[in-house]
Amino acid sequence: MDKPHPSEPLRLCLVEDHDDLREYFGHLIAQEPGLKLLKAFPNAEAAVLEVPAVAPQVVLVDIELPQQNGIECVRQLKRTCPQMQFLMLTVFEDSQKIFDSLRAGASGYLLKRSSRTQIMEAIHEVALGGSPMSSSIARKVVQYFNTRKTAAKLDGITPREEELLDLLSQGYANKEIADKLGISTETVRRHLKNIYDKLHVHTRTEAVIKYLGR
Repeated sequence: MDKPHPSEPLRLCLVEDHDDLREYFGHLIAQEPGLKLLKAFPNAEAAVLEVPAVAPQVVLVDIELPQQNGIECVRQLKRTCPQMQFLMLTVFEDSQKIFDSLRAGASGYLLKRSSRTQIMEAIHEVALGGSPMSSSIARKVVQYFNTRKTAAKLDGITPREEELLDLLSQGYANKEIADKLGISTETVRRHLKNIYDKLHVHTRTEAVIKYLGR
């Protein structure tokens, strides 16, 4: 799947069974410059059949859908469209659902009560290969993997990159990391790219998992 050209809108699809929420998220997307909602689906079955032909770059998926749930929807679509990015929007903070979603192929996991700004930033971040999460979700990721931390070093990771990884594992966003380290967000992105290359991962979730599992 091609990355969006700067002059082209980011193509989205939405899978949400509640009419009011489907309309709400559709309205948020319509109000955001640079985003285009191609189609909204009321259930996983319709999405699995039609999303590949519609070819969005990012799909927002509710977990609790009638019949087939959102996790299974993502799992099936990820097999068919491996380059497509999936962002879960849900009311749940259940740890099992979080990790089932990530294992199925979701790149980000946000609560539906997230602010408009958080949702829009997450859409853009996931399109660029990031793994946005609500702070409370990120903490659960840390708690799940942070059963032990040793003094072992990750091959090739510099002290500055390890400092950044530590903040990443606490759920801080790029701008917050930049502020804490006194660097620009562009420098944070460069560090992240180097970290991904060194750890042989593609997302911040994978980087955090590898960091905490040293």
